Amino acid sequence: MITILNIIQIIVSLLLVIIVLLTVRGGGFSQGSLNAPPSKTGTEKTIFYSLIVLAIIFAVLSVTRLYFF
Repeated sequence: MITILNIIQIIVSLLLVIIVLLTVRGGGFSQGSLNAPPSKTGTEKTIFYSLIVLAIIFAVLSVTRLYFF
């Protein structure tokens, strides 16, 4: 059971790194002008929400491993 949690946590952490690198300002999908206010389009919004969900999953996995194993 602990091995499965370790593998899942490693996968989630790698996905978090990739998504954070995609959301860096000036890179990734943000190709707008510098004078325009930041607004998230469809793809940026999806990446932003997936970042939040993966961060919550990572936190839950960490707390689970800390208290139960």
